[in-house]
Amino acid sequence: MTKSHLASYTYTMSKLAAIQMCSTANVDENLATAAKLIAQAAQHGAQLVVLPEMFAIMGKTDQDKLKVKEPFGHGKIQDFLVAQAKEHNVWIIGGTIPITCDDPNKVRAACLVYDNDGEFVARYDKAHMFDVVLSPTEAYKESDTTEAGDKLVIVPTPFGKIGLAVCYDIRFSDMFLEFFKQGAEIIAIPTAFTEKTGKAHWRALVHGRAIENFSYIIGSCQYGTHANNRNTYGHSLAVEPWGVTLDEITADQEGVVYCDVDLEYLHAKRRAVPVSNSFKELKLS
Repeated sequence: MTKSHLASYTYTMSKLAAIQMCSTANVDENLATAAKLIAQAAQHGAQLVVLPEMFAIMGKTDQDKLKVKEPFGHGKIQDFLVAQAKEHNVWIIGGTIPITCDDPNKVRAACLVYDNDGEFVARYDKAHMFDVVLSPTEAYKESDTTEAGDKLVIVPTPFGKIGLAVCYDIRFSDMFLEFFKQGAEIIAIPTAFTEKTGKAHWRALVHGRAIENFSYIIGSCQYGTHANNRNTYGHSLAVEPWGVTLDEITADQEGVVYCDVDLEYLHAKRRAVPVSNSFKELKLS
């Protein structure tokens, strides 16, 4: 944190936005697309904008992101996020970008948060690596090129306390329960869900996490076919604490979804169903 006064914000109604895009292997091309959509979101009154996982590059190979990795605090992608936040007077949650780590053959998938003055506020490094075998012809091993993070991050903002998660993290309910226990009210999830897993599970997982933790969840997604022939599911969406979908992109297209956040409504739901008063540590008999 760079601003000591964050925890003293007085919360009011606010509008958040999530961008959907089909990132390519060309960083400049992706930044131009992101800039266009950030401007669109700001013009529609968004005060905070979430970008998708790997918004700056979806390479032809998993190693391509190593070629454009940046040291934390400086680089084309980070400078872009700072400039966009200032230009449009919005907070930005920068999806994930490849940040250098101790292992020269890997990066951290870092989700960086900037305030509307372009000042750095927080960083979350994706914790759960997508190492899966979906079929004999479709397998992923994210850990080959990405080093996992190990810290839970909740960001005090003018819009509420925002928990940061990335894509595969959503399958780990304990992480989201910890967000709830630590006071998170909104959870931002940049993603690049595969077509297969997204179609089967993405919406169900988002609604489940929103309902069980009485939280707003806003998911910013990749969609379409990328340079490596990976197909991502899209369906960027915003869900409120009672499980109602507020907005969603259902077509394979770029765009923006919006989420009107009402923290009084959120806390009324938490008081009505006070699950935090009923946590029990159960033992196997």
